[in-house]
Formats: sequence, structure tokens, C-alpha cells
Amino acid sequence: MRKLGIAIVGTGMIGAVHRRAALLAGAEVRGVAASSPQRAADVARSWNVPRGYRDIEDVIADPQVQVVHVCTPNHLHRAMAQAALEAGKHVICEKPLATSLEDAQALAALAASTGRVATVPFVYRYHPVVREARARIAQGELGPLHLIHGSYLQDWLLDPASNNWRVDPALGGASRVFADIGSHWCDLVEWVGGERFVDVSAAFATVIDERGTLTGQSFTTPAAGGAKQAVSSEDVAAAMFRTGAGTLASLTVSQVSAGRHNRLWFEIDGANASVAFNQEDAERLWIGMPDQREEIFVRGPGAGSAEQRRLSMLPAGHAQGYGHCFEAFVADTYRAIDGEQPEGLPTFDDGVRSALIVDRVIASARSRAWTTIG
Repeated sequence: MRKLGIAIVGTGMIGAVHRRAALLAGAEVRGVAASSPQRAADVARSWNVPRGYRDIEDVIADPQVQVVHVCTPNHLHRAMAQAALEAGKHVICEKPLATSLEDAQALAALAASTGRVATVPFVYRYHPVVREARARIAQGELGPLHLIHGSYLQDWLLDPASNNWRVDPALGGASRVFADIGSHWCDLVEWVGGERFVDVSAAFATVIDERGTLTGQSFTTPAAGGAKQAVSSEDVAAAMFRTGAGTLASLTVSQVSAGRHNRLWFEIDGANASVAFNQEDAERLWIGMPDQREEIFVRGPGAGSAEQRRLSMLPAGHAQGYGHCFEAFVADTYRAIDGEQPEGLPTFDDGVRSALIVDRVIASARSRAWTTIG
């Protein structure tokens, strides 16, 4: 595989995750762009990379950059990803792909017309036992699906002193908790279960109506004191879906559930068996069967489906987690740039699918009615 030159746009928590994954995949970080030229220069020094770019135009003008990682607040994704694609760069754009369905569709169409590789990090697909669940469902082990249910719960915004750019709809988009983490659950469950949602009934609630005006990094300790400001984005959401095959699915999402840090959990129940996955215990897949029988499949390179074995980088008992998922996703993106077709690589088309679901969930929550997804 050729050594790719990459640029990272955005220097928050997720930008650092992208940098690590890119380096482990064999890329060379040519430079970084940030919220200001000074911030970019400071981060370039701390990351030991050659350049701190002034802005996105400076990034895309660099002939040594083949791939642009867009890791900025949501409202900037459309313009930055578009500029990179139009300049002939491959793009990894953080989710959501855009803050509107129309912008997401425009980006996917542009990626298709340019022939560039364009991916979105729905990285929970890369847990090895998630691949095992998908393989078992595809092989018919569960039988016809009866029910899909689950949740994605966090607590990092539980304290009213906590704030972040995601809370502001002008920066994060019309939906906060559903677009931010409910989108991950929907992508994962549709991909694993093989059935697409066609209808939704959803409800949003803002349970902390005022937050501190000081904003911080994601998942950090809140700043103490200071003025308060009103909150208009949702803290919690619930949704019921119906798939094209008629299967019901229910989802609860929250960023204010005490003690739940990143608990993405799903269960898919079929006529013959059920499977359940908990991202906070990602080494194991629970398989339930009739007559009080159950199996715990443990991640490892020596058993299970081909994709489970491919992604099991460490022996069983040496835990893999979110970081390994991200590393595998970035490596697969670079493999796609090199002409391969990795299984399950989430592209801008998947970003459009997610934007469509989020758009319809918002519409349902506002109308308090079942809404067609399509």
C-alpha cells in the first residue's frame, strides 16, 4: 500500500483519534488545521507534524495531501468536505455527514461524480463481535426477526454546568442526542440486522433547560460557575421504528443517564435465537436460545466468522475497544483508496441514509405522528 499524505481539520478529541488511527495505518500526517492559524501552529508543534494550515483552502492547496479528515463541528462539514472533494482529495468526514439531508445528499453525489473515496466513521461496525452477530443473522441462525430493541446512553451532559458546541443547534444541527448517538445505533442495527426502517414515531425531551455558558471538550469535567443560557436541543429521545419486513424496533438515547458513559446496547430477537451486544463490554456477544440455553461468544482470532477473525487483532483476554474499531475503519478507508473493497466500510451513502433517518425522526418528534422514512 502506498504511503498516503493526510491532513486533519479539527483538533478536538476526535481529531486526535483520527491522527492516531492514520499513523497506525501507515499514513503521513502532513499538517493540521484548527479554529485559528495560531491553534493550528500550536497543535502542529505538539503533534510533530510539518504544517499548521491557515484554513481549509490552505489544506486543499497542499499537493502532498491525498486525504482530508474533516473533524470539525457539524455545521462546517458540508463546506469543508465539498472543498476537499472538488480539489480531488479523498475524504473521511465525521458524522453527521451534514446538518441537513439536502447537504448530505449533495456531498454523496459529489463524491460519486469525482470518484473519490469518501467515508463516514460509523466505527461500531468494526467491533469483531458485531461482525459475528451480522454473520449469524445473514446465515439465518436467528430465523425471521421478531423484535429489535436497545439504547445508547451517556452521562457527560448530566451536570447543568456542562456545555459543548453540540448543544447549540446552529453548530450541531436541529437534533443533538439523536443525531449524535442515535444515528450510530440506527446505522449499526440496520447493518447488522439486514432490515431497513421504513416508519418512525419519535419523541424528544430537554430535561436540563439551562446550561453554563462555558463550553468544553466532549466528555470532560464541566467548568464551575458562570452565567447560564437556555437550551433548545434534546437531552433524551425515544423512537419506535418499523422495518420493511414489519419488524418493530425501539430505541432510547440519552446524554444525561448517570453512570452510563457510552453504553450502546442492542438486542435482535429472532424465531430461533436472539443476539445482544453491549459496547461497554465489547469482547462478548450474547446468544440466547430456547429451553434456557445461551452462548457467550468471546472475541478472538481463532473462531467465528471470517470478518470477526480479521478484526480480532489481539488474543482473547486482551481487550479490544473503540480505538481499535477506529483504527480498523481508517485502515479500511485507505485500503479502499488503494483499490480494495473492504466489507462493511461506511461511505457517504451511509451518511445520507443516516441523515434521512435523523430528518424523519425530527419530523416525527415535531408532528407527534408516525412518519415515513423511505
